[in-house]
Amino acid sequence: MRHLSRRLFVTTALAGLVASAFAVSANAAEMKKVAITAIVEHPALDAARKGIEDELKAAGYIQGKNLKYEFQSAQGNTATAAQIARKFVGDNPDVIVGIATPSAQALAASTKSIPVVFAAVTDPVAAKLVKDWKPSGTNITGVSDALPLAPQIELIKKVKPGVKRVGMVYSPGEVNSTIVAKELKAELAKQGMSLVEASAARTVDVPSAAKSLVGKVDVIYTTTDNNVVSAYESLYKVAVDSKLPLIAADTDTVKRGAVAALGQNYYDMGRQTGKLVVRILKGEKPGAIAPEVGTKLNLVVNPGSAEKQGIKLSPELIKTAKEVIK
Repeated sequence: MRHLSRRLFVTTALAGLVASAFAVSANAAEMKKVAITAIVEHPALDAARKGIEDELKAAGYIQGKNLKYEFQSAQGNTATAAQIARKFVGDNPDVIVGIATPSAQALAASTKSIPVVFAAVTDPVAAKLVKDWKPSGTNITGVSDALPLAPQIELIKKVKPGVKRVGMVYSPGEVNSTIVAKELKAELAKQGMSLVEASAARTVDVPSAAKSLVGKVDVIYTTTDNNVVSAYESLYKVAVDSKLPLIAADTDTVKRGAVAALGQNYYDMGRQTGKLVVRILKGEKPGAIAPEVGTKLNLVVNPGSAEKQGIKLSPELIKTAKEVIK
């Protein structure tokens, strides 16, 4: 009886170990790994990341339960972006998300097999992430923050009637910014207006670039350029001191001093990006998913900033705004 009892105990223990092993194996199979990197942290890109995180939660992917999640910022440094990309590729996650053009480009250069989803990339074709706006057939898809320029120019004219010369501070190292500068110059010329460019290769160069526009332009227009957005307070100081209205394509900058902005809602764009990530986690191939463009545009105005920058916004413009910053 003692031998039988011992055999039963051993058999039961072995069964328990096998069951535990299967449970661990099942949990490992269910656990998904998502890594996100952004070229820099600022309100717009942070909002996009929050949107992605919330969409993952909404789809049932919970950190520590069935999701292993990691985020790293390149702090505005393209060399760091490349290091992060290589590190993430070595970790072999299920999906890597690149927020903003430099981070997405670094990921695209580092892997041809791990799914890469880009977000907040103005022109993914010019950035050589995809060949066109059709399904790529590669490991890359994502969501663009491209904006039609005609409504941007109309906003500039509404903010500053009679405007002729538009100044633009931008980073020559960001493909999205150089593309916008080229296209904006052509569009303004059609309306008898001109673009005066001021390049800022680094964040610390933004104030001097802005000062170089004083006396040469009627307004300053800013895109979603990450260097410029990261140093927006210094740009705002120049605008106030020189009474040059700041008009933007990034709605988050209105809280930081822009007079008005017509742009993407970056949180909503993050949710849109998150939906693509979820589709890939559930088995779809990124190359079968066509790149998308953010669908929601908001007008945000700041009458207080306008007065400090020497103008008064019309009641009509304020009335059409989705949000008025007090």
